[in-house]
Amino acid sequence: MSQLPTANVIAINRKELLSKIPLSDRTIFDMEKRGEFPQRFCLSNRVVAWDLAEVDAWIEARKNAREDTQMPAPQVGQRRYAGQ
Repeated sequence: MSQLPTANVIAINRKELLSKIPLSDRTIFDMEKRGEFPQRFCLSNRVVAWDLAEVDAWIEARKNAREDTQMPAPQVGQRRYAGQ
């Protein structure tokens, strides 16, 4: 019987992810849906995790991108506030 090669994946939970990435849960979820952030995977019915290597690669890509382009200025006039 042949063995399939296995990758050494280090899985991080939501708390560990949020300690590395200062974004909200919703922002990360939206970015995942658009394919702009590493996809989570299920460890059980109630537990999800992210591959640490993929998250670190995403961070490095963002750091490298800042050297190539400037981030757009925030559109302050388009912000909506409670009661508007």
